[in-house]
Amino acid sequence: MAYTLYHNPRCSKSRQTLELLTQHNVDLTVVEYLKTPPSIAEITQILKLLELEPRELIRKGEEEYKVQNLSNTALSQEQLIEAMHNSPKLIERPILVTPKSARIGRPPESVLEII
Repeated sequence: MAYTLYHNPRCSKSRQTLELLTQHNVDLTVVEYLKTPPSIAEITQILKLLELEPRELIRKGEEEYKVQNLSNTALSQEQLIEAMHNSPKLIERPILVTPKSARIGRPPESVLEII
């Protein structure tokens, strides 16, 4: 099965999740999403797999959240997804994706539910 981990090596939860998956011998592709942001289509698919709305995947404590006024409830889902694509640090992390499901690694052990 194809596993992809959207990873930020500067994030302790992301590092812990990667280590946990390595310990479980999961063969995965690691995407440093700050260097290689997911496309709008990929973010849309991740949201579908997570069964989340775009606002639920956005890190509200980031400066970009305030600068872009993403708390504005008039913004469409498409606008929020585009904001995550253009400013990937807004995306909650880490995210493990399989062809049929996805989990946010908070806590890191939550990804074990889908491997």
